[in-house]
Amino acid sequence: MSSLVDSDSSARLARIAEGVFRIADPKITLASVASMVVGAAFAAAAGPIAWGWLALTVLGVFFVEAAKNASGELFDWDSGTDQAVAPHERTPFSGGKRVIVDGLLTRSETALVAAVFYLLATVVGLWIVVAREPMVLGLALVGVALAYFYHAPPLALAYRGLGELAVAVSYGPLIASGTYLVQRGAVDGPVLAASIPLGLAIMAFLWINELPDSRADALAGKRTLVVRLGPKLAAEAFFSLWVAAAAVIAVLPAFGLPATLWLGLVGLPLGLRAASRFRATASHTDPKAMQDIIPAQAWTLIAFLLMAVGLSLGALIG
Repeated sequence: MSSLVDSDSSARLARIAEGVFRIADPKITLASVASMVVGAAFAAAAGPIAWGWLALTVLGVFFVEAAKNASGELFDWDSGTDQAVAPHERTPFSGGKRVIVDGLLTRSETALVAAVFYLLATVVGLWIVVAREPMVLGLALVGVALAYFYHAPPLALAYRGLGELAVAVSYGPLIASGTYLVQRGAVDGPVLAASIPLGLAIMAFLWINELPDSRADALAGKRTLVVRLGPKLAAEAFFSLWVAAAAVIAVLPAFGLPATLWLGLVGLPLGLRAASRFRATASHTDPKAMQDIIPAQAWTLIAFLLMAVGLSLGALIG
């Protein structure tokens, strides 16, 4: 009997650990890390880096992101959008974390995971505010609010077609300028300007990830911009996001920033390649062809990361 209980406990712990790991989602965390790298690069160009505080910044943002993923699972489960995603619509980048749907965590366990991550984020944030930079408090409050109300009512940003803008602001100017603020004690114009194309690129990543979910989202009342526009117009808008991001990078030197920031254009070819695949998938009538979008999702993420690396190197060299 004792061995049976031990076996059940081990299986439960393994199940919960897998669920927490899926909520943390390392591949998606790359987005916030990339934005922090840009902020840190601009800070390094202006003075020495306080590595301990940078590590705490990374940890705090990671906790907020994991908390957002966990709380988002609750509201997407309650709305029915996760349950409505068909097997052929699931991709490694979309369909939610599905920890409740796949039986890795119960709803109550997911709520507990969300609460723990929000608590950890609060502790780290307050530590930075009290011991390093009080002005971080405002940005931190905005970041946590956007994370929670991305899915949660009454705002439910993702359900009202505002989630894309929230992601662009959070993963662009908010995280990059917040990282800079912790290091330099101010929010600098150049890092804000350089983070705008970064926000547009991560918005494009969310945009393409919404396509496979669009049928299920529409059924559950989750009115993302891809749902509102429809696949074909959404494909054109995705292309426009990359054009806009490239245009912003191109004009940065006209506002006194170094021309080396043009290195941020290195990801553009992959972004445009993804746009071409988006168009082809959006115009297809076979629902199982949605799997064709997976390479384009990966290209979009890589393009965003390359943009972040290029902008960072441009800031350091310039």
